[in-house]
Amino acid sequence: MELILWRHAEAVDGSPDHSRLLTEKGRRQAERMAAFLSQRLPADTRILVSPALRAQQTAAALTTKFITEPAIDVGATPQAALAAAGWPLAKGATLLVGHQPWLGEVAALVMSGSADYWSVKKGAVWWFSRREREGDYQTILRLVITPEYL
Repeated sequence: MELILWRHAEAVDGSPDHSRLLTEKGRRQAERMAAFLSQRLPADTRILVSPALRAQQTAAALTTKFITEPAIDVGATPQAALAAAGWPLAKGATLLVGHQPWLGEVAALVMSGSADYWSVKKGAVWWFSRREREGDYQTILRLVITPEYL
């Protein structure tokens, strides 16, 4: 399984939290990352997106063919996010577009077995693979990249 985590791009401050829009910088971040991902994501990637507007706008820079998933909303737990993705047993690739702190906690959990606080920068992507090798399962960190490096 491929698990790709994409934190929403920079958004305006304010409330209500779910209605926060991307800033101009955030739109550029989302567009750069979307261009990068569009060249690399498997064609059948399942894309799950938080209902929050800033996550929806981030994902829309890539495609309009995504599923709005309440289980990965602002207050999600890493366990709920992984369950929504089907990690680690689902086939194919799943892209989750969401928020801190659960994105960092998911990254920590799949790499270390503990849901510690790891910081995922706005607009960044973390890409993991899960594979079987000689009867054991391995989690591989394939990529970490921020929009500034594109």
